[in-house]
Amino acid sequence: MARPREFNEEQALDLAMQIFWEKGYEATSLSDLTSRMGIQRPSIYAAFGDKKGLFEAALRKYTRAHASYVRTTLQNYTSVKEAFRIFFEGLVAEAYKENLNKGCFCINTMVELAPHDAKFEILTREHQMYLSATFQETIERGIRTGELEASLNAKALAQTLVVSLIGITVMMKSCPERSFVDNSVRVTLTLLD
Repeated sequence: MARPREFNEEQALDLAMQIFWEKGYEATSLSDLTSRMGIQRPSIYAAFGDKKGLFEAALRKYTRAHASYVRTTLQNYTSVKEAFRIFFEGLVAEAYKENLNKGCFCINTMVELAPHDAKFEILTREHQMYLSATFQETIERGIRTGELEASLNAKALAQTLVVSLIGITVMMKSCPERSFVDNSVRVTLTLLD
């Protein structure tokens, strides 16, 4: 009979996600993980396989939560333009408020691991495609209600907004002047006009 786990797997995964998010995959050691998670290596191996398996589990948990947050944020407003404005401005405000410059866990993974690890290339691309589909649905809603021009190419605009989102998120890690980012967001949002 298998011995029951003596730790909360979801809580341990949240703690692992935080350290991977702060340090990145390569810079995070197993000692960092065991210390932060409060569990021993055999427990990590039993629950997640290895460091890469733990990282993948953390990334999948993050992307599910992030996708849900984005969808909920965009659906909470009747006005599509207002929804995107609040989403992008909130992203910037949060980064300056936290002053940690951690960026987006998924985008960090895209930069660090995707260029040389096919599994993480696919996982990060899937999240980009999900965001693009969510943005496209929101834009199409705006077209149906007449808030946005019927001539807009919803798919291309959604993809452009995802590229802008990724660019802004990566840039935020270097602590640019707030006006630089605010101007970029303002001009990005004019694409909806």
